[in-house]
Amino acid sequence: MITATALLAILLGVGVMVPLALGLPLLLLVACASKRLRRAMPRLFVIAPVPALLAALFDADAGSFELGNDLFSLSFSLDVPGAMLLGAAALLWILSGVYAERFLRDRPEPDGFIVCWLMALTGCVGVFLAADLIGFYFLLAVLSVGASGLVLQGQGPDAMRAGALYLALALLAEAFLLAGLILMANATPDGSLLIRDAAAALPESPTRDLTVTLLLIGLGMKAGLVPLHFWMPLAYSAAPIPAAAVMSGAVVKASVIALLRFLPLDVAMPGFGHALAVVGLFGALYGVVIGITQRNPKTVLAYSSVSQMGFVVAVIGMGLAAGDGTTPMAAGFYATHHLLVKGSLFLAVGVVALTGRRHLWPMLVPAAIIALGLGGLPLTGGSLAKYAAKDLLGSGLAGTVAMVSSIASTLLMIQFTRRLGENTASDARARAPGPLVFAWIAMALASLVIPWLLYVDFPLEALPKALAPAALWDALWPVLVGAVLALLLDRFRSLPRVPAGDVGIALGGLKGMALAAGAALEHADSFLRRWAVACVVMLVVTLLFVWALL
Repeated sequence: MITATALLAILLGVGVMVPLALGLPLLLLVACASKRLRRAMPRLFVIAPVPALLAALFDADAGSFELGNDLFSLSFSLDVPGAMLLGAAALLWILSGVYAERFLRDRPEPDGFIVCWLMALTGCVGVFLAADLIGFYFLLAVLSVGASGLVLQGQGPDAMRAGALYLALALLAEAFLLAGLILMANATPDGSLLIRDAAAALPESPTRDLTVTLLLIGLGMKAGLVPLHFWMPLAYSAAPIPAAAVMSGAVVKASVIALLRFLPLDVAMPGFGHALAVVGLFGALYGVVIGITQRNPKTVLAYSSVSQMGFVVAVIGMGLAAGDGTTPMAAGFYATHHLLVKGSLFLAVGVVALTGRRHLWPMLVPAAIIALGLGGLPLTGGSLAKYAAKDLLGSGLAGTVAMVSSIASTLLMIQFTRRLGENTASDARARAPGPLVFAWIAMALASLVIPWLLYVDFPLEALPKALAPAALWDALWPVLVGAVLALLLDRFRSLPRVPAGDVGIALGGLKGMALAAGAALEHADSFLRRWAVACVVMLVVTLLFVWALL
């Protein structure tokens, strides 16, 4: 008997949705050249990610296509971890699009937001689909520009500063990444630019250590690893709610899929793997320590992302150290759960801010449940995600620190729930608009249900083992300890407030030096561009070239 899902897949055609997933948002972005069409785009925000969702459902490990000719082409395809992340990201873009469309009704000049939204969507879908080095790098650049533009759509000088910082660090990270990709391409046999071929050739590359170092620096910055994490709390706090939701949930996962695809995870690299795990676990704890001092619920969530991304990177690091081929599935599953939950919670911040205290609890209780899922609350997707990563982390020091991280995440999420409840509308009877509530509730339900569906569909581990009493207790007791610590912290101690951006604030003292250096370089450039000086420089360079030849 043919099921409804199989029938739909036959009607659509295997592989058809992969090109449409990238093509539709790109087409809408190009259509924004017309002002009349651009103003109609918010109504299409919901439709633009639908092909990506269908591609994730039907084309994993099957759909692929090439764009170009024999001289040069770009390749796109899906693997299972990529399909998990793409599907969850597409759903988040759809429901955040519902929120964004309602949000833009009150903005007199929505054009900048519209263009940046579609640019970020195109880049986000593209990085999950890209199968070659050039396509990935190009689409990552598109994603970075679009995301920085979304941050700039916030209000006031904080948004300008956060957007500029986001773009600057994104470009710096991409410079490291570009150098690593060039070395990967150079070491790949037969001149192949496919990511799978480059990753397979990496262990035998003569520049392996330098290549991996460059990749980890660039992608670590993109992932928000400490100490180059400070762009994350500044950007997420300044961005409008729908932009912060997709950035914290979907956009940052570009670094995760890149690590899973570029690193040869079936080959043991203990040095790099353990170093990556140490940095990741340190960030997992550091994000909580700074996050519990924050007052703004968006900022608390941003530091939670620093913590959770550190944990995901630690899982990948331990898998790289052991050469464990199951790493992509476990890390991809954990990242997918974080994508769903973090997107949901940012939408919750926007909805609660428009809700009065009389109608607060129906909004606050679901937010608290899925927030505690990040700490591993039993029967949530978070407990499944942590169980899936348990074997990779092991029972040694990494496993112990991971358990402490679960306690710390619970503490931070209780802090978030408390701050969220303080961030309500001034009118006690106020209700958030229906489309915003729908987007939030639908995303909250998805974050609870989808991890279970994924766990059943993909062979991560036998489900009865994850539901065994011992496994449930292992998930529950860190949550209980975190709750007790939150109670004690709230009752007996007042924490100092650390400015959002922490390390980035300290670097603000370098602003004067940077401006002075920029002015000096500008004067030098003006001097060198004078006709007489340029001629002399050209003559000197020519003479040196002749001398080198002789």
